Amino acid sequence: MLRAHDFRKAALSLLLLGLLDASAVLAQAVPQQARAQFRVRLEDSPKAIVDEVWQTVNREYVDNSFNQNDWLLARKQLLEREYASKEDAYKAIRAALKELGDPYTRFLDPREFQALKDQTSGELVGVGLTLGASPTNKLPVIMSTLKGSPATRAGVQAKDQLVAVDDKPTTGVPLDKVSSLIRGDSGTKVTLTVLRGDKQKLSFTITRAPIELPAVQAVLKEEDGKKLGYIQLQEFSEKATPEMKRAFKDLTEQGAQGWVLDLRGNPGGLLDAATAIANLLLEQGTIVSTVNRQGVQEKLVSDRAPQTTLPTVVLVDGGSASASEILAGALKDNNRATLVGTKTFGKGVIQQVNALTDGSGVNVTIAHYLTPAGNDIHKKGITPDVVVPITEEVRKKFTADKLGTSADPQYQRAATILAAKLGNPSP
Repeated sequence: MLRAHDFRKAALSLLLLGLLDASAVLAQAVPQQARAQFRVRLEDSPKAIVDEVWQTVNREYVDNSFNQNDWLLARKQLLEREYASKEDAYKAIRAALKELGDPYTRFLDPREFQALKDQTSGELVGVGLTLGASPTNKLPVIMSTLKGSPATRAGVQAKDQLVAVDDKPTTGVPLDKVSSLIRGDSGTKVTLTVLRGDKQKLSFTITRAPIELPAVQAVLKEEDGKKLGYIQLQEFSEKATPEMKRAFKDLTEQGAQGWVLDLRGNPGGLLDAATAIANLLLEQGTIVSTVNRQGVQEKLVSDRAPQTTLPTVVLVDGGSASASEILAGALKDNNRATLVGTKTFGKGVIQQVNALTDGSGVNVTIAHYLTPAGNDIHKKGITPDVVVPITEEVRKKFTADKLGTSADPQYQRAATILAAKLGNPSP
């Protein structure tokens, strides 16, 4: 069993979509027999990067069968090749990783890795959306758009499936490649073609701009005679925990009697942030369990007094993924909060993103996770306690500025439930 403050030591500190491990990966020697069989003289570049990636995956990947691939043979083939440039090596790396059949284990070139670091720090230039891998087809899916971002203003919506970027098809294209197509310099334009629902095809031409990434938006609302703190947690970045602490403090001082925590459209982020925020709400209990490549299970438990014990309702939907599901699962299974909305995305694996010596990075799935009740939610999601579907009619008219208002049926149900928990209004 791991205490929350010890969890970082277990090297399980990162989740896909906003992940960073600043320490460089140290190449680990392969077994003696493999060294003798596949001894290859490595140049500083680009073969060194190829082998650095191979070593990292060999050491860390959660499936030690490597999706039934001969991983040693893959190394031999990779290192026997000649590469005219690092770009050629990067292509070979991506092709090798694709054989693992895991969309979350992926290579990031230096530009992509820097963009990832910018995202986790809360600062970037782009259009203001996050991408995820669709569990049902080969199209990238828009997990969320940032409030006030160019993508939001243009009309892009969460759950839109991305068909093309500047007329370049995205079917089967790795997420890192799609992201690189979308990114660019401030002031330049990019055209996104999306599929909304089953048939509606839409195109949006968007001007890239600096994106401010506040993790938290918080406001005090009055519903049924009760003062409710409405908190939108948009991503689990480095800023998320201090901003959540400040939101709880400020709204408590304003008289908040309970919380509506909105995780809809939150694609995840740093595992440390998810567990730290769970600690702000949980007095005791398991936050999450991880299962590594050896099948060893470790439990992370809450180990400190919570910042708030006020009644809580959590809003979730199909865009709530990864770290959002860890937090939602922890609060649900410990009977700390009521979940309202629709089923979550269903990402139950943990990645570690390793910085490589040339400034690139490799994102490796290192563990599965289970909710405190022992549920594996990967590709299944979490069904909320109270399911409130959004009709197609409401969805067509719904915009980001309607979140947490009378035009938001999921929020309204959450507020009603929370007000009922608090009892009758005071005279």
